[in-house]
Amino acid sequence: MTFVTSQISRRSMLKAAGAAGVAVTAATALPATAADSAFAHPGLLHTQADLARMAAKVKAGAAPYTAGFAKLTANRHAQSGWTPNPQATVYRGAGSPQNYATLYNDIHAAYQNGLRHHVSGDSAYADTAVAILNAWSAKLTSLEGSADRFLAAGLYGYQFANAAELVRDHPDFDLSRFQEMLTKVFAPLSDDFLVRHNGAVITNYWTNWDLCAMACVLATGIFCDDASQVARAVDYFKHGEGLGSVKNAIPVVYDDGLGEWLEAGRDQGHALLGVGLMGTFCEMAWNQGYDLYGYDDSRFLKGAQYVAKWGMGGEVSYTANTRAKGAIGGWSGRETASAAAGVDPTMTRPIWAMIANHYTKRRGLSASYVTRIAAKSAPEGGGGDYGPNSGGYDQLGFGTLAFTRDRVSDTGASPVPATRPSASPASGARPQTGGTASPAAGEDLAATGSDDIVGWSAAAGITAVAGGLLLLRRRDRVRRGGAE
Repeated sequence: MTFVTSQISRRSMLKAAGAAGVAVTAATALPATAADSAFAHPGLLHTQADLARMAAKVKAGAAPYTAGFAKLTANRHAQSGWTPNPQATVYRGAGSPQNYATLYNDIHAAYQNGLRHHVSGDSAYADTAVAILNAWSAKLTSLEGSADRFLAAGLYGYQFANAAELVRDHPDFDLSRFQEMLTKVFAPLSDDFLVRHNGAVITNYWTNWDLCAMACVLATGIFCDDASQVARAVDYFKHGEGLGSVKNAIPVVYDDGLGEWLEAGRDQGHALLGVGLMGTFCEMAWNQGYDLYGYDDSRFLKGAQYVAKWGMGGEVSYTANTRAKGAIGGWSGRETASAAAGVDPTMTRPIWAMIANHYTKRRGLSASYVTRIAAKSAPEGGGGDYGPNSGGYDQLGFGTLAFTRDRVSDTGASPVPATRPSASPASGARPQTGGTASPAAGEDLAATGSDDIVGWSAAAGITAVAGGLLLLRRRDRVRRGGAE
């Protein structure tokens, strides 16, 4: 198929979904808490059972939980004396007075204090998390900057929601004001990006741009009990035309069971970012009853295995592809990724424990490369443990503590999420945003945010080409005897 010719129909569908909601076709989860809640809470990256498991394992001195908890308590963000520095406007991107480091540092402090509270039982950490979150919801009104403002909305929107989910029942937490901030400042930018991609052609932005927007839409939808928003995110994972949907992010499945990760043709740092974001998306969805980990014959597992093998220095196949770039009705270009980029086997992000434990412990599947790289990366830390730049804060981390789990056969737990009858989320749908998120005249649509991931990126392995209509193809035809 072509991305260039099909983008108009897909965008029309997404705009309709934004106005009226899209039908939920996947099984969805019964609320685990109050009957008047549309979703289970806590129910983003961590459920109540997850938090109880962490606390019990650490109290019992069980490995590797104790090593994971030690990483948390040693982090400077996880201290109850943290003082927030909220801003009215957060800027990210070239040409703006960038101050977004203040935001991501405070978010990680809120998350780490919230997590430390649940494991230790010490209320001082919950109080600190609440103070940080309340300070920001009382002051923040907008995200500005170049195209990178969409990265800020996506990354920090999903992280903010997860930090707040840990203390949403705290008596001093201003839940309604925080929900208002998420729905007015973060979610609209991410929603708009998935519909219009900043006025660019559908393939202009690499995989991780879509994925961070998808994570924000899903996380804020769950946190705010917005069923239509959650349904849009889930539908985009399955059917979105942008490069973040699962079949576009992993366009080829080879005979060896590995699924080519598209952004491996760009560089290692962004490929790791994308795998971490897709894992985050699948975990949050799982905790609400959507099995996206297993979607399309566990396609995500095949992509994660590919990146794990490649990242450890193994040889992987790569089918060359070309993507269109530029603005709709404006400048245009083409870029070809012809091979997987070079890697640094020491480069890592705190992403692997969550993925390995899902597939091997919940599902009992083989995930040899993911298991090996998870062991190599353990114990996983979080924001502040992976360098001072923004790339070191793209994941919340602490997976060794948070996601290590017993096999379901040992506990009697179900290997599939709890389900409830699907329902139309048409009521309460939030309209898509208007023109405020469109690019300014002359804005560089191809900005990638790569300057903010200094230290993560390896050789790009990309060659620019020009002329003709060169198409990025879905290549499921590989070993299947035909084109799709």
